[in-house]
Amino acid sequence: MKPSDKIYVAGHRGMVGSAIVRCLRQAGYEHIITRTHAELDLTRQAEVEAFYTAEKPDVAIIAAARVGGIHANSTYPAQFIYDNLAIAQNTIDGAYRAGVARVFFLGSSCIYPKHAPQPMPESCLLTSELEPTNEAYAIAKIAGLKLCQHYRTQYGVCYHSAMPTNLYGPGDNYHPENSHVLPALIRRFHEAKAQQLPSVTIWGTGTPRREFLHVDDLASACLVLLQAENPPHWANVGTGEDLQIRELAALVADVVGYTGEILTDPSKPDGTPQKLLDVSLLKSLGWKPQLDLREGILNAYNDFKQSEYRH
Repeated sequence: MKPSDKIYVAGHRGMVGSAIVRCLRQAGYEHIITRTHAELDLTRQAEVEAFYTAEKPDVAIIAAARVGGIHANSTYPAQFIYDNLAIAQNTIDGAYRAGVARVFFLGSSCIYPKHAPQPMPESCLLTSELEPTNEAYAIAKIAGLKLCQHYRTQYGVCYHSAMPTNLYGPGDNYHPENSHVLPALIRRFHEAKAQQLPSVTIWGTGTPRREFLHVDDLASACLVLLQAENPPHWANVGTGEDLQIRELAALVADVVGYTGEILTDPSKPDGTPQKLLDVSLLKSLGWKPQLDLREGILNAYNDFKQSEYRH
């Protein structure tokens, strides 16, 4: 990818897309194309093909997706699989038909089996069943990854993917029901502190282990992959370190300044027991994360306090 390239970033208003746009601009890439959902509905094939034909970008970065936590994935599986399948096939095939030389697709670590070996290497994909609570989303992301892989194999185009771990940071979704675990904890502890609540109850047993990556570190990893002449078909992006959800909750509470009791609710689902990525492939390309978890959570909390959700 060259500084003169015309780069389309799908999903530029989201947490991931906005971080990638920031990173590209800081690295000197000035020809960035964006469209809001109102301007371009990526689930509509004709709209996507017309956009590609008119703009003719050199590179397409697909960071658009319907996303959410366990509650949202479990409640709206039909929307999650349809919208994300449609986005993947329309943006990838539309790019190929319009002659876009490079496509970079953003997926998720939830593509890997529920009981995958830990840490999870790229090679464990499709070796056993998925976690049921996010199966719909995972299948759509696997489809996008495989579209890129097979278009590259059959047509010789440089279409490739990245599979990040759990992300957080500026622009995250702090919705009380549809957010991921870390932003949800930030909001709950912030509100509990403000209301002087004696305790906060977190979903599940608190024992599942999770890995977290600040979205700015993800963006820097994406740039490394985009600048590679012969990138892997897909690469894991994470820190290579994890912690228990109850440990995460204690860390968030400490950053927020909440001093009450933290309780668990074992009647709620835990999800996958552990989701730690093997990031040796990406690190072999010279990348490593810069923000530790406490520093990253403080950055995210400051963003939350400036967001619409704090009210």
